[in-house]
Amino acid sequence: MKKILGIILIFTLAISCKGVKKVKVEESTKSTFQEIKKEDYELYKPTKKINGVLVLFGGYPEVAEDIKREFKILEIAKENNIAVIFSNYNQKLWLEENEKHQLAKRLQEIIESNKLPTDNIYIGGFSSGGNVALLISDFITQKKLDLTPKGVFIVDSPLDLAELYNTAEKNVERNFSEPAIQESTWLLKTLGNQFGNPNNDISKYEKYSVFTSKTDNIDNIRNLNKTKIRLYTEPDIIWWKKNRMADYEQMNAYHIKRLSETLNKLNFINAEYVPTKNKGYRSDGERHPHSWAIVDSSNLINWILNK
Repeated sequence: MKKILGIILIFTLAISCKGVKKVKVEESTKSTFQEIKKEDYELYKPTKKINGVLVLFGGYPEVAEDIKREFKILEIAKENNIAVIFSNYNQKLWLEENEKHQLAKRLQEIIESNKLPTDNIYIGGFSSGGNVALLISDFITQKKLDLTPKGVFIVDSPLDLAELYNTAEKNVERNFSEPAIQESTWLLKTLGNQFGNPNNDISKYEKYSVFTSKTDNIDNIRNLNKTKIRLYTEPDIIWWKKNRMADYEQMNAYHIKRLSETLNKLNFINAEYVPTKNKGYRSDGERHPHSWAIVDSSNLINWILNK
């Protein structure tokens, strides 16, 4: 009987010890990552070794919480000791020169104040946030600042503002989708007031746009010729035709492909065009090719770690 009780006691202690050990490991893992929330950004960083820094800009209305909800990158970033900055900077389709200076200065302050390394920085953005990512990366690279990125990526961004204007005109004329009509009416007013009609004078669009396909202009990202670039998009022609009555030439995907071809011609050897299929879903399960979800998080992290 004593022998049986002894065996039970040993077995019980073994289970208890395993439980304690597991809790300690989980607490240790949790304590090695620090969460910092500020007015204009949220930062998640390893407390010890940092293998890289990822800066993310959301779409037109998105703030840090929206990016975290729609882009499942944080856990795998933690597993690989990559610091992630979720920016609240948004509502920009283009950047004025003073805005580039201000944003670059603020990013530098965030990097320095949080003691983040500058040897492996990557910048990315969804939709209009992708425009911001490319434009600020070009500016930082041109100025040879300490936070010059090793790589930059976009997620289905409206790179060509002139064609964005033309597409908006067609959407209003078509009068098919209420969301498309509302957005297009706003775009015509915003772009028209700022730059005029591109069919009359395209020069102002060339000055501010990431890419102007009509003239093959890439002046605003020319300094990224040695930078790793990824252009993510999901060219689901059927979805856009069914839900927006849009042709392929009116999709972001078309102009992203055109930019990719232009970069290849200009010997941007590190530029990659990354089309996806049936990966675009919003966090609520809605099927939409214009989504953060088209990016393969694991593959992106490997890209960042492959210096």
